[in-house]
Amino acid sequence: MTTLRLILGDQLNPGHSWFATTSPDVVYVLMEIRQETDYVLHHAQKIIGIFAAMRDVARTLSGAGHRVVYLAIDAPENLQSLPANLDMLVKEHGITHFEYQAPDEWRLDRQLADYLKQSALKGGMVDSEHFYTTRNEATDIFAQRKQWLMEHFYRQMRSRHQVLMTGNKPLGGKWNFDQDNRKPWPGYPAEPTDRRPRHDHTALWQTIVDAGVGHFGNPSADRFTWPLNRAEALQQLDDFIRDGLPHFGDFQDALTYRAWRLFHSLLSFALNTKMLNPREVVQRAETAHLEGKVPLPAAEGFIRQILGWREYVRGVYWANMPDYVSHNFFGHDRPLPSWFWTGETRMRCLAHSISQSLEHAYAHHIQRLMVIGNFALLAGLDPVAVHRWYLGIYIDAFEWVELPNTLGMSQYADGGGLATKPYVSSAAYIDRMSDYCKGCAYDRSARTGEKACPFNALYWDFFERNRVVLETNHRLGMVYRQLGKFDEAARDAIHQRAASVRTGLEKL
Repeated sequence: MTTLRLILGDQLNPGHSWFATTSPDVVYVLMEIRQETDYVLHHAQKIIGIFAAMRDVARTLSGAGHRVVYLAIDAPENLQSLPANLDMLVKEHGITHFEYQAPDEWRLDRQLADYLKQSALKGGMVDSEHFYTTRNEATDIFAQRKQWLMEHFYRQMRSRHQVLMTGNKPLGGKWNFDQDNRKPWPGYPAEPTDRRPRHDHTALWQTIVDAGVGHFGNPSADRFTWPLNRAEALQQLDDFIRDGLPHFGDFQDALTYRAWRLFHSLLSFALNTKMLNPREVVQRAETAHLEGKVPLPAAEGFIRQILGWREYVRGVYWANMPDYVSHNFFGHDRPLPSWFWTGETRMRCLAHSISQSLEHAYAHHIQRLMVIGNFALLAGLDPVAVHRWYLGIYIDAFEWVELPNTLGMSQYADGGGLATKPYVSSAAYIDRMSDYCKGCAYDRSARTGEKACPFNALYWDFFERNRVVLETNHRLGMVYRQLGKFDEAARDAIHQRAASVRTGLEKL
């Protein structure tokens, strides 16, 4: 009996129970395949990062005595698809059993389940041993509720796992400290030194290019900084807890052209590829607070992103797939303007956020939600096109976490299944939280006219156009009261400016 065990590119946890013992009758396989590089156009650093980390974990497992087959992207025997390669390996190694860890993306879950069902192999799926919750746990938690409110889920997680709790009450007497965590960054304290090791992946990148893999963005192949393995990820966690987390709370929503990391952890790639376990990350943050090294609002805000939001969106994903991607509540259908691929727009906030994304394969949550996503929704861009862009450009983007964040939270394409209101704003919010507006070609205070910030007319026109479906939302009462104060001439001018912006996206 010989067992084949598949390790996917986001299952790079060398501590999985699979690896507790070695056996000559177990073969592990990792594959670099065009099936996975080509289903959306990916950022160059995302391709490099996943391939380099896969190669690193393969060396680690081989060094520990495991039998490992590694199919590189340019290997002659690589058939470039998961089922074809599995068939080849089954025949070559006389495989009788096939096992795989639970995939986090619906398409791979379906593909592997179908493959096993149609084969004569025995075996099945095992847990990835990563998440706090099962796939369907959120569905059970919300079974008797009309809406899936993250705050309810988060409180359940905090209570169940006794994180930042004193008995059955939250530490500090409050469940969250959002109001304390919304400060713009004045330029101090200084952004922490980036201590991540630099790697030269020039040879790997040339292999990827020679194999014909499509890509965009800056590869930074000769100075690549994303972690390759658990040891590097743990060092990055240490650096963040010491240098970043103490100030994370205050400035987690801040936007600035002067720094691209600020006090964010940049741990999402390591977490989403499972180099790190969310429990150890949460525990480190909680311990740092209990030891007096980190303010409670900072620790709580960071923990909420992992124990709350990350687990919550995974539950949303599995409860709604495969149909979730087809939602388009507002019927938006405009293609992405070409500057989504270049960053070349006169809108300074978008130019910086998109250019940073192209340079580093990363932008923090407010850049993704309240700058890029905000504009995409107000401008009426096709939510599926927006989803595919987000999935491709960010190194931490895997469909289970990206799709609900983009279609649900950012684009409101599910009609409020995830978010309680559309997360949009005029230039006022961006100006309050950033230094982007200073020096911009557009006037942040003007609603109409060619020099007016496009966000302003788009914002008010969005609510006017969607009055029928949004006016009854209790969270938007103030918006519609303010809109009601505009006279007819003002509304016409706003509508004309917004229409001009939408038809002239390429020239903004």
